Amino acid sequence: MEYWGSIEKPIVLLGCAYLSWKIVRHIWSFLNIEKDPITVLVTGAAGQIGYALVPMIARGAMLGLDQPVIIHMLDIEPAAESLKGVKMELIDAAFPLLKDVVATTDVVEACKGVNVAVMVGGFPRKEGMERKDVMTKNVSIYKAQASALEQHAAPDCKVLVVANPANTNALILKEFAPSFPAKNITCLTRLDHNRALGQVSEKLNVHVGDVKNVTIWGNHSSTQYPDVNHATVKTAAGEKPVRELVANDQWLNTEFITTVQQRGAAIIKARKLSSALSAASSACDHIRDWVLGTPKGTWVSMGVYSDGSYGIPAGLIYSFPVTCEKGEWSIVQGLKIDEFSKAKMDATAKELVEEKSLAYSCLN
Repeated sequence: MEYWGSIEKPIVLLGCAYLSWKIVRHIWSFLNIEKDPITVLVTGAAGQIGYALVPMIARGAMLGLDQPVIIHMLDIEPAAESLKGVKMELIDAAFPLLKDVVATTDVVEACKGVNVAVMVGGFPRKEGMERKDVMTKNVSIYKAQASALEQHAAPDCKVLVVANPANTNALILKEFAPSFPAKNITCLTRLDHNRALGQVSEKLNVHVGDVKNVTIWGNHSSTQYPDVNHATVKTAAGEKPVRELVANDQWLNTEFITTVQQRGAAIIKARKLSSALSAASSACDHIRDWVLGTPKGTWVSMGVYSDGSYGIPAGLIYSFPVTCEKGEWSIVQGLKIDEFSKAKMDATAKELVEEKSLAYSCLN
């Protein structure tokens, strides 16, 4: 009996623990396999951002490492062959989470049954074009896509507009998909948010994951206002305000802001191409937090339909600090806004009002 207690009993217990672990792991794997796939639409999928984005979605960066996906890719007819090549590469990569791929130039086929729509396709401004010319082209594109989404997407479809002018393109889409809930149409300012986090982490020589609660207010343009007044950094002594640690208001109120505002132009100058990898990664961040939720005590920046919070005119798609829970976003309320910040927030709102007027004149 003494021998049994000292040797066999621990071995049996270890064996039982191992079998229990194997059973739990098997059940967990089974549950993962049985998850219904989520269908994600990417427009402009043959372009730079689309090409960077679709493998991220297929790998689980957008919706989770246990969430199967079906990817619908849409592009214009001249890009059909390139789109076919992207589909071939997705198949060749053999992503375990990727259940199916549709590559099409038919907007109705692309929108059928989608749960998430990432609108990357748009008409870029070319040399010699006036802003109204670009807006007219995008009004036409988003009018057609809004109608197809409204008629053929899943009723609870979440829409993220990436193509510039992102805020106003999202507003046009909302105009032509009136049955879509306003809360389901957003635009991407997470790229600017992430750029602001990156600049703070570089300045303080801390890991970017230790910085939180920067805010991007307003338009995804050079008038946006990157705000660190409520941002903090995790340190050995607890969370500390960014302003306290940087200890340089001059830098935070000037160079920091312009660096974030003009980061896209700086990347074009360096690469001779616009941001693609960072834009795709930020789109995944945006949707992931929207669907799966933001960590407690943390907010992110999203371009959402204004309800008049912080004195911003209602009816604009404006970037606010938001938290997300159970697939819904909520604007963070009660943040103290100083005069400097209010002036910046109002200036970017003014630009969005002007863009809205221009877009509506194109409609007429």
